Amino acid sequence: MTMLDRIERKTLQDPQHTAFIRGEERLAYGQLWNQSDALARWIVDTIGADNRPILVYGHMEPEMLVCFLACVKAGHAYIPMDSSVPEARLASIVSGSQTPLVLAPGLLPPIETGSAVVAGRSDRHPWRLEAIFAQYAGLHPDPECRVRGGENFYIIYTSGSTGEPKGVQITLDCLESFVRWTQEEFALRDGDVFLNQAPFSFDLSVMDLYPCLTGGGTVWALDREWVASPAVLFERLAKSGIAVWTSTPSFAEFCLMDKSFSQELLPDLHTFLFCGEILSRRCVQKLKERFPKADVYNTYGPTEATVAVTSLRTDEHILAKYPALPVGYCKPDCRIRILDEAGQPLPDGEKGEIWIVGPSVGPGYFQRPEQSERCFLQVNDPELGLSRAYRTGDSGFLRSGLLFFGGRLDFQVKLHGYRIELGDIEHQLLRLSGIKNAVVLPHYREDKCDYLAAFLVPEQHPDDEFALAQSIRKELASSLPDYMIPKKIVFKTSLPMNINGKADRKPLLSEV
Repeated sequence: MTMLDRIERKTLQDPQHTAFIRGEERLAYGQLWNQSDALARWIVDTIGADNRPILVYGHMEPEMLVCFLACVKAGHAYIPMDSSVPEARLASIVSGSQTPLVLAPGLLPPIETGSAVVAGRSDRHPWRLEAIFAQYAGLHPDPECRVRGGENFYIIYTSGSTGEPKGVQITLDCLESFVRWTQEEFALRDGDVFLNQAPFSFDLSVMDLYPCLTGGGTVWALDREWVASPAVLFERLAKSGIAVWTSTPSFAEFCLMDKSFSQELLPDLHTFLFCGEILSRRCVQKLKERFPKADVYNTYGPTEATVAVTSLRTDEHILAKYPALPVGYCKPDCRIRILDEAGQPLPDGEKGEIWIVGPSVGPGYFQRPEQSERCFLQVNDPELGLSRAYRTGDSGFLRSGLLFFGGRLDFQVKLHGYRIELGDIEHQLLRLSGIKNAVVLPHYREDKCDYLAAFLVPEQHPDDEFALAQSIRKELASSLPDYMIPKKIVFKTSLPMNINGKADRKPLLSEV
């Protein structure tokens, strides 16, 4: 039984059960299924046999889920894009993906969409989603049109080192493998309420969305505006009924700053799932004190291997044994391999590059064959046989099957759960007028990236460094998300160089 079959079964059993909540907005399983059927039928009628991916734009609108299911029912992968993405970046992805259709539950900015059809909530769009739901009500797409096992289910765009975002392709088979594992590994219960903290354009959201819906649960979406007002946030949380907490460690640490964040606030909470960045021992200890009835899991995995491939329940024994928490044991159908620079396996306990092998690994980057060939390979694994493998660029080591994460091997970092190519930011800085050279470096606190610092060489040293820094941040905001804009900007007359004539980053680390 596929994921869609399980969601349909829940719809038939209990169509009034709530599938999604955001504030006062509710979406029942019957609405989710019937509206996605109607929209899928319209998609087939509108773009026919064109099987290119469809871009879905918005934030936490209930219609985002409707659009996701409609796309895959009509045989298309979907590209989720959050409304926080700058217009220039959105336009670049619309153009680069060559999408034939943009579905916009959020208010789509006035970008160039080329020949793509647009259906949204605004009167300026040729089609309104509400009109489609009404006009196609009761109509169903052919089940044979659905996305099949080896076909792309979604494509998530991540930061690219050349300044152009790259789309990570994840197939239905990849996602099915991940969902089966989560439901078994974390003992998830049918009908649980799952926190959805991450925007849908961030693959952490997949960890709550599909395990929840296939188990007949309710996705409780956290609007980003609530985080700016802790009083509103905790008032909402108290009424949420959340049983499964899925977030970055940073967000949990933010919540722990408030003494009310405890089992009394969330009496039904039984599982914490963390992914996206390093989970500190201190954070787990605080959670254990505040939520004695809950299990806390640490997980690890890149977007390219479908969210996460390792897991570890952090009990008192683990906390006492490891000052820096391991990230877990590999899911049963995959393997973690630690290889040296020549691609040879390293012995237990020796640090090298983390490779992931197995059905969690996606087929590559969308329309980026050269980049895909560097990171995605077919290997003849000694246990799995011929399988897809992904070179993560992460360092780490295994000890008796337990994986320990050792950081990035290149200039890629994780900040607040978001994966960032530092070269992407440097590329955007060098596009600004008056900037001759640029280097971006991460600042670490307790082994976790805390913020980014940019070292810039302007054509003319500014009289007012603060004013210029503010101006640069404002310009960057038109092309980069907020989390990629450096917190610290340092102006230099020149940057140190190494023997190859490239910027030498090491001397700058003391100034970050």
